[in-house]
Amino acid sequence: MVEKYHDESLKIFSLNGNVPLAEKIAKEFGTKLGKCAIKKFSDGEIAISIEESVRGAHIYIIQSTNQPVNDYYMELMIMIDAMKRASAKTINVVLPYYAYARQDRTAKPHEPITAKLIANMLVEAGATRVLTLDLHAVQVQGFFDIPVDNLFTIPLFANYYQNKGMEGDDYVVVSPKNSGVGRSRSLAEYLNTTLAIVDQDESLEDGGYVIGDVAGKTCIMVDDILNTGHTFAEAARLLKEEGATNVYACCSHALLSPPAREVLNDAPIEDICVTDSCLTDETRHPDKLTYITCSKLMGEAVKRIHENTPMSPLFKLSEEKYL
Repeated sequence: MVEKYHDESLKIFSLNGNVPLAEKIAKEFGTKLGKCAIKKFSDGEIAISIEESVRGAHIYIIQSTNQPVNDYYMELMIMIDAMKRASAKTINVVLPYYAYARQDRTAKPHEPITAKLIANMLVEAGATRVLTLDLHAVQVQGFFDIPVDNLFTIPLFANYYQNKGMEGDDYVVVSPKNSGVGRSRSLAEYLNTTLAIVDQDESLEDGGYVIGDVAGKTCIMVDDILNTGHTFAEAARLLKEEGATNVYACCSHALLSPPAREVLNDAPIEDICVTDSCLTDETRHPDKLTYITCSKLMGEAVKRIHENTPMSPLFKLSEEKYL
């Protein structure tokens, strides 16, 4: 049983994005979530009221911005404003999944940089710090004028596969697209495997090709966002064509937008390991899905932020109590 955290100035609140994860994080402190009420008017307008005193408190608002993305961001902005007007000392936003992080640059003329817009909105609303998990693009940290801590999921996945004995020469870590090589290289170093890349190209007759030797090996694909499942499914098909014996996959944020369930159930993938950073209805889950929790990692990060202690131990696999 987790002992109650004795600093009463720390208060944890959850919005509707991922209440189960917020409850797990609060449990790490031996406490319960703060009291607030969220309702919608008939036209969709959101209203929030805080039902306990937060004056002078250090507030941590947990909100994952999975679907419906815009509603959950609006909840968050309103909650930050409510905390500011209620005289909270600090307002720390915990975003297990930072939606819009994929829009981090102008790829074509006249495109917005929406990741920067969201950062501006959070700061202007009154957030004093942001804690997030596995940003799609790490440079999004630089879009903020307040401190941002970006935790990584790779140690969680490394621990998962090591516990299954999946490491060494018989395995190869694969980036299912050429933009995710850094993430895959990190997992390969943990598991002491080689690295391969799937370069998916719709203009090619076979849909792409594999860079690296995967014949006769078990492949572990790694990505940050699992949306419709097509990237994993196509990469798995190409890996099997190149002689891979089995294909596994892991991903930080399981959005599982339709038709992900059908696409992944039909794909030659043995197991898909994801964190609970996003909350999705079970009817959208493929049969091969395995959840691991990021609550201990994020809970420890909240504690270290509150106590002004170093965050660096959270980036090391050796710190098993956080996995």
